[in-house]
Amino acid sequence: MDWNRTKSIFIFVFLILDIFLYSMYVNRYKEAQSVEILGEKTIEARLKDDNITYGPLPNSNETATYIIGKAHHFKNNAINDNQRVSFLDDKQAHLKAIFINPVKLRNINDDASLTDFVHTNVKDGDSYALWKVDREERVAIFFQRKNNRIFYYNESALLKVQWNLDNEVVMYEQTMIDNIEEMEQQETVIPPLQIFQTLYNKGLLKSESRIKQVKLGYSTFSNLTQTQVLIPTWEVQVELPDEEIEEYFVDAIDGKIIEIQGDNQLGEEEDWGVE
Repeated sequence: MDWNRTKSIFIFVFLILDIFLYSMYVNRYKEAQSVEILGEKTIEARLKDDNITYGPLPNSNETATYIIGKAHHFKNNAINDNQRVSFLDDKQAHLKAIFINPVKLRNINDDASLTDFVHTNVKDGDSYALWKVDREERVAIFFQRKNNRIFYYNESALLKVQWNLDNEVVMYEQTMIDNIEEMEQQETVIPPLQIFQTLYNKGLLKSESRIKQVKLGYSTFSNLTQTQVLIPTWEVQVELPDEEIEEYFVDAIDGKIIEIQGDNQLGEEEDWGVE
């Protein structure tokens, strides 16, 4: 291993982070100095006027830090004798495992059955959280997580499980980030109500809708070859009157809306090798 090169990469990464954090500090200081217009309605009042509802909110004093990690390179062996392993890239960072004898799911209508399968049959399976299930296409998507905080739509931290018409898992594909390190400096994240105000001011919270979930996770700030910098990110799920779900992601430190392409970033089925 070229330690000098590795050290140089980390110095470069931390320099970028220092510049970024300083700019965030300046922006937040300027916002704190701005004076509210007398008589302006609070965000709670505006949401109430538009009949936009929400449930209990996370702790407004919650803290988080930036994290750094690298794409994991899998070894050329399966987690058990029932799996035949191959790789979809040259660096062995995108694993595909086919079951010689398909594994029966306990109850396909119970999401816990999919989670139990992953914990038992996938390397570091407990590091992934179920994100989406498409029972018509017989596919489940899992996102990697750290300290119960999800890495949203990160192509290097995904798990995709495929089953057949007999509700037997026939294959899965996996990518993973490891060597995860947290920055020493903890940041107090922007409280959820302020995130709502950002979304509301942009016209993204529609009347008669319901804020279904507010959760703190991570999104990708930069991807330097195999090294990634992840930033604390609020995920906001909004249920519209027609029951359609919209997702929004907001930088939890500086309050900027993050454009994430959502399901399009997961790749088409042919890219994942689904059969």
